[in-house]
Amino acid sequence: MPLKKSTPDFILIVVTLTLLAIGLVMVYSASAVWADYKFNDSFFFAKRQVLFAGVGLFAMFFIMNVEYWTWRNWSKIIIIVCFVLLVLVLIPGIGVLRNGSRSWIGVGAFSIQPSEFMKLAMIAFLSKYLSENQKYITSFRKGVLPALLLVFTAFGMIMLQPDLGTGTVMVGTSVVMIFISGARIKHFVGLGMIGLLGFVGLVISAPYRIKRITSFLDPWQDPLNSGFQIIQSLYAIGPGGLFGLGLGQSRQKFFYLPEPQNDFIFAILAEELGFIGGTLVLILFSLILWRGIRIALGAPDLFGSFLALGIVSMIAIQVMINVGVVTGLMPVTGITLPFLSYGGSSLTLMLMAVGVLLNISRYSRN
Repeated sequence: MPLKKSTPDFILIVVTLTLLAIGLVMVYSASAVWADYKFNDSFFFAKRQVLFAGVGLFAMFFIMNVEYWTWRNWSKIIIIVCFVLLVLVLIPGIGVLRNGSRSWIGVGAFSIQPSEFMKLAMIAFLSKYLSENQKYITSFRKGVLPALLLVFTAFGMIMLQPDLGTGTVMVGTSVVMIFISGARIKHFVGLGMIGLLGFVGLVISAPYRIKRITSFLDPWQDPLNSGFQIIQSLYAIGPGGLFGLGLGQSRQKFFYLPEPQNDFIFAILAEELGFIGGTLVLILFSLILWRGIRIALGAPDLFGSFLALGIVSMIAIQVMINVGVVTGLMPVTGITLPFLSYGGSSLTLMLMAVGVLLNISRYSRN
């Protein structure tokens, strides 16, 4: 392997820390009213998010100093462990049920979400598989099919929770990686048709998903139920205007937008900081995408390139879905906004992923 560079990608570090700082401020601003009402402590969610950020930053800087090819050597074990956790989370008494989904495993006063860590495990395993099977990638049976069987097995287990949002991000990231590896276009046309039929089947099989689709098309059909979140989100974004109402001045966080510190935190940010604030956040995410692609193109081997591209694809897909939902451009799916939304598993996973990117950057030719 090439000698290490003296420093990792400085711009990526600065952008990540900036997004993290914005997220900590916005989690407090969005959650203070609800936390004070429910826990008699306006800092309840903010304090926990600071703890999550501390754990995530420790993981990021630790992983930044772990040679990225270690992930190749351990990828099989890591993905097996994640599959085991996906089984355990479905067992009553081990898996914690929240809002109709059994997606968490309780660990003391906290909980972890195995499906979040499966996303990174799948990226690592596919990076190893695709880099070692380049000669078969144009063959559907020998190259593409084995990878897809693994991906959709994991997706099926995640859907048993059910967690369509996380599963969609994992599948989308995997498809991008397989496509970039050189798979034939005709394979994706067929897969796209099958995927569309499968998506329709998933929607039809669960009445609440049908309501989400219809509320996305016209939220005013059911403004107090399935369309409630989208309407309240738009009520937050609209008054924000160009410069916003001012930090801490959101109106929708006063029990209008449910749990605004989670999936809909971008709506509160747009309400308080306006179009300028929202655009700044999107620019910061674009910078992560730029630096990640640059790192991937300069990686010294195929494994490093696939690993970096998988991580940036995961972040980009998650941002696009979250912002699309918040702005009413996509149906509600329950996807967090990376680095900003409240949640330990999501925040820790994203900071770990950035740590991997930073280590690859230390070997990058760019």
